[in-house]
Amino acid sequence: MLHLNLIDTVAFAGIILFLGYGLCRWIKPLSRYNIPAPVVGGLLVALATLIARHYGLSLFTFDTTLRDPLMIAFFTTIGFGASLRFLKVGGPQVLLFFIIATVAAIFQNVLGVGLAALLGLKPLFGVLAGSVTLTGGPATGLAFAPLFEKAGVTGAATIAVAAAMFGIISGGLVGGPLGTFLIERHKLRKPAAKPRDISVPTTEDIVEAAALGEKEAAPSGEDRGAYILLKNTVVLLVAMWIGSWLSQGFAALHFTLPAYIGAMFVAAIIRNLDDLTGLIGLSQKTMDDLGHVSLSLFLVIALMTLKLWELAGLVLPLIIVLVGQVILIALLCLGPVFRLMGRDYESAVMSGGFCGFMMGTTANAMANMKVLVDKFGRAPRAFLVVPMVGAFFIDFTNALLITVFLNIFG
Repeated sequence: MLHLNLIDTVAFAGIILFLGYGLCRWIKPLSRYNIPAPVVGGLLVALATLIARHYGLSLFTFDTTLRDPLMIAFFTTIGFGASLRFLKVGGPQVLLFFIIATVAAIFQNVLGVGLAALLGLKPLFGVLAGSVTLTGGPATGLAFAPLFEKAGVTGAATIAVAAAMFGIISGGLVGGPLGTFLIERHKLRKPAAKPRDISVPTTEDIVEAAALGEKEAAPSGEDRGAYILLKNTVVLLVAMWIGSWLSQGFAALHFTLPAYIGAMFVAAIIRNLDDLTGLIGLSQKTMDDLGHVSLSLFLVIALMTLKLWELAGLVLPLIIVLVGQVILIALLCLGPVFRLMGRDYESAVMSGGFCGFMMGTTANAMANMKVLVDKFGRAPRAFLVVPMVGAFFIDFTNALLITVFLNIFG
């Protein structure tokens, strides 16, 4: 057995991460369905551990000390993305789409609880196979898994990853055909090809507008890029520090909360104060990069230690709940999402994107919409609204919703 200390574990995780990137390039279905590289690499190690266990062997022991700080860092960057300025720039449709997504996440959990009860399982099993892993993805599932395990859901981390993978694949398979059905059934007019309307900002425009720190000059003698990175890293760490105090306060009041909630709240407050005052000059792009690094390493470390054998006996109930979730999101896309967002071509494209990120990831949503616009024509409004909600806002409210369900059924 190979014993890996803290540094060894992170270094090994980095190697496995890039192995995952390589596999995603070489195995086309992995990239086609937007399976994240950290998930591919981490599951490879978990699978090797499962096979070794079958033969009575142990391959590795890991020091996972940095796993939780990396997870908290990622969700803190989500808090920094919760800018009211984004909503203002995005317009009323972003707010409406955000509300629809939040309500849909509630429906996912209600359906999950109901199906779990019918199958004789704990209600929280249904929540774990609801918005935790479908709207939230593997990162949210793994972040909340210890709390679900503590509440009595055995093998929560393994269930979370299985549900998230099912959702990612389903979101990629269903979204494109669903959008095509809406466009063809309602005979929606294909938009005429024309140059990009500069009055409609893209998500990149909005991120750039919020990245005040990108325009700030570094102190004399300092490299500008390094200064911006250093400043945002320090602000991130301060938010995590203050957030830990806030989380301790919630714990003292006997609220069941994941470790990152306090830091995420603090980050959102700092973000919006900085938008108003410009005092710090945060760079959203830099925060997103820090979040991406933290998330990738967190996922690999968490997945490497999965106990896949804990899925035995839960596969069929999990599939039943997840199929129900796919049907729910499909019906929401065909009805409320399409109708409330305008009953036009753009809303049909948004419905395909909605299916992607409410069952998988924002990458699924973008891939679904790209398939539609490649066939039917441009949809600039959809490419503004969907990633704004899927990448910046829904993770914030989803964490709050999951916390409410945990405290009700935990």
